[in-house]
Amino acid sequence: MAKKRTQTKAKRPQITDGARAVGADGHVPVVGAREPCPCGSGRRYKACHGRAAAQAATELVHRPFEGLPGECDWVALRELVPAATVALTLKGGLPEGVPSVTLATVLPMAWPALRRDDGSVLIGLQNDTASGDISRDLADTLQRALTVEPGTPVEGRRAPADGPRLQDLLTPEGAFDPVVHPGFEFWIPDADNATPEVTASLERANAAAIPTVRLTGVDAAYWCETPEKNHLRWVMPHPEEQLLDALARLHAAGRSSLGEGTRLVGSFRAHGLTVPVWDLPSAITAEDIEKPAAEFAERLADALATDAPLTADERRARGGLTNRQVTLS
Repeated sequence: MAKKRTQTKAKRPQITDGARAVGADGHVPVVGAREPCPCGSGRRYKACHGRAAAQAATELVHRPFEGLPGECDWVALRELVPAATVALTLKGGLPEGVPSVTLATVLPMAWPALRRDDGSVLIGLQNDTASGDISRDLADTLQRALTVEPGTPVEGRRAPADGPRLQDLLTPEGAFDPVVHPGFEFWIPDADNATPEVTASLERANAAAIPTVRLTGVDAAYWCETPEKNHLRWVMPHPEEQLLDALARLHAAGRSSLGEGTRLVGSFRAHGLTVPVWDLPSAITAEDIEKPAAEFAERLADALATDAPLTADERRARGGLTNRQVTLS
C-alpha cells in the first residue's frame, strides 16, 4: 500500500482525455465532446472523429471476459465475491521495476488501480467503467498502472476506443487461481504507514463483507454466509438456453438440490453467463457442500448431454426458473 508521504494530492494522476494533437501515426486522440476535433476539421469532436469513439464507448460487450483463463471466476469476482485477489500473467513478462501484477475485487478509496511503493501493481475489478467494454477499460487502467510512479494510485478515465483489451495484454495460458480473503487486510502490507483515509476505508469494507469461500471440487462455485441462510452461487460456462433446459430436467425429477434442506431458487445472469443459486441451511458450511456440489456436477453433465424435447413437467420447471432469473449486468 502506498505510504502516507506518497499519497499526496500532487502525486495523484488527474483524469485526462489524451493528447491535444494528432500523433505521428495519424491517431486522433480522445478529447472533450464539445472541443474542436484534433484532426483540424474545425468541427466539434462529437460531430467528427468522436462519433466512432462514442459508439465504441457505449456498445455493450455482453461477455467482456470471454477468452480469458477463468472466465467464470472473472464474473464471480466482478459481481459476487467481496474480497479476493488473483496473480495475473502478462504477455511478454513483467516490465522492469514491476515485481507483480495482482487483480483485486476492490481497492481502498475505490481506486481503479494502485502501484505500491515496491513497484507492484494492484488492479480493482469492481469499479464503475466508462464504456460498455469492461475488458478495454481494465486494460487501459492496467497499462497506466505499469508506468506511474511507485506509491501512486491510478484514477479513472475514458479509455481510447481503439485501445487494447485484457485479452491482448494477459497470457491466455496463464492460470487464474483466485484467493478469497476473509477481509481486506491485503490492502495494507505495512499498516503503520497507511493514511487515516485508507484505514477508515478498510474498516468500512470489512464491516460490509459477506463471508465467502470458493469451493475446491468444482469450478467457480462460491459458498457465502448471510444472517438467515447460506447460499451457493455457481457461475457456469454453458450456453444459457442449454443450461436452463438441463436445470429444468433435474428440477422436474427432484434432483436439483444439494442435499436435505437445500433448494435451487433461481439464477443470476451476469456478463453473458448464468449463475444458478441455491439456498442452504445456515448450519451447512462450505466444506459440507463440496461433495454434494461435485455429485450435482455429474448429474448436470448428463442432463446437458440430453437433447430430447422437454416434457410438460420440465417446461413448467423451466418457466419457474426463468421467472426467478435476475440480470446483474
